Amino acid sequence: MARILVLGGGLCGLSAGLMLARDGHAVSLLERDAAPVPDSPERAWAGWARGGVPQFKQAHGLMPRARIVLEEELPEVVGACLEAGAAFSDPLASMPPTITDRAPRAGDDRFRTLNVRRAVVEQVLARIADAEPGLTVRRGAAVERLRTTGMNGSARVTGVRTGDGAEFAADLVVDAMGRGSRLPRLLAGAQLDPGRDDVEAGRFVYYTRFFRGAEPVLRAPRLCHVGSLSIVTIPGDNGTWSVTLFAAAGDRALKQLRDPRTFAAVVGGLPRHAHWLEGEPISGVLPMGGVTDRLRAPAPSTPGVLSVGDAWGCTNPSVGRGIAIGLMHVAVLREVVRERLGDGLEAVWRERTDAELGHFHHAVVESDRARLAVATAYREGREPPAPQTPAERVGAALPQAMGRDPDVFRAGLEIFGCLAPAHEVVARPGLAERVLALGGTAPPPPELERGALLDLIAA
Repeated sequence: MARILVLGGGLCGLSAGLMLARDGHAVSLLERDAAPVPDSPERAWAGWARGGVPQFKQAHGLMPRARIVLEEELPEVVGACLEAGAAFSDPLASMPPTITDRAPRAGDDRFRTLNVRRAVVEQVLARIADAEPGLTVRRGAAVERLRTTGMNGSARVTGVRTGDGAEFAADLVVDAMGRGSRLPRLLAGAQLDPGRDDVEAGRFVYYTRFFRGAEPVLRAPRLCHVGSLSIVTIPGDNGTWSVTLFAAAGDRALKQLRDPRTFAAVVGGLPRHAHWLEGEPISGVLPMGGVTDRLRAPAPSTPGVLSVGDAWGCTNPSVGRGIAIGLMHVAVLREVVRERLGDGLEAVWRERTDAELGHFHHAVVESDRARLAVATAYREGREPPAPQTPAERVGAALPQAMGRDPDVFRAGLEIFGCLAPAHEVVARPGLAERVLALGGTAPPPPELERGALLDLIAA
């Protein structure tokens, strides 16, 4: 078995460390943040210092695919989350009243989600990892440089050196350092090709507030575009939930949403969402910007290191796919290491990653571009651009069509929950035609006109 170093102690790093250790590898996990793991989920929420994870207290959802991967690979994590106050939910129970056919279908259990805050699921994972034989977790260990052997085309990463001078040798280094991964800088510092990043600059700014109380009734889809603004509502553990407003990064008028009074005024101006304010606030309004859609393509000439999860590719978090894609990627990592540890591992890894996860990333990027164009048009007082390609037309019609047909509703849940790629779902016989017939080709009028939005902000 191999010596494996995992860099980064977030959800993907911890999951990778556990899965690889359980396959018999000697795994060391190095996490830059020094704060110890709190002894309870509530202490994790209240005061765990995770400066290396900017989105730590932002809204998170465990899509159905994330729940499935955990149940298959790390089932005790799901059990511990439930003991910590997480809860299962069934999105089929929230089908809109416009759908009268409520008869169950085979396979409906695949849509079940796990409602839990990011801080809680990470605390649970970290406690399990700390007790795992074969896995050594070192916190406060910031990687300063890579160890390598060979030169030019024969160079290979063989370990790391941390800021305190400690050195760790490895047969494989797994980069799980998330959105802010320093791997390109580390490769360049070792005189190795850092590869390239395909980047779309940060296009959205998020404003999130958490509440506690009796969970509000769902009266609209969890993600709604309401003109130049969008809103996301996500239930959490222990009677908590989050409300997130997000808009184009260049929309300066909306920066006032960081003020709790302005935030409440805008949410209160959305009839289908105002009741989500009827709880006890347990956070201020938490802003987050600078979020990029980025896909990393490390150089094929640098064996010995693999990037996983957000370190490989990160996207707009409003669609809630980050954890699901990350856990799927970790499961692929485990399979590839089982099957091809040694020469040729990196090529197999890239091939499997592109084939199984690349389409999820590219779908979010395309969706982001379309959403930004629509939001910008509303902000500038123009008609939003019409979708041009057949795929764009189906995607634009899908949200409306989901409210009118039980099977289209399920098809949408498959796409949004990462249960199947959009292109495979839409290719099913007759589905695209049905979506277009039910959803129409023109977007519905915005729920909140630009002038009304600015009035709420100015009040």
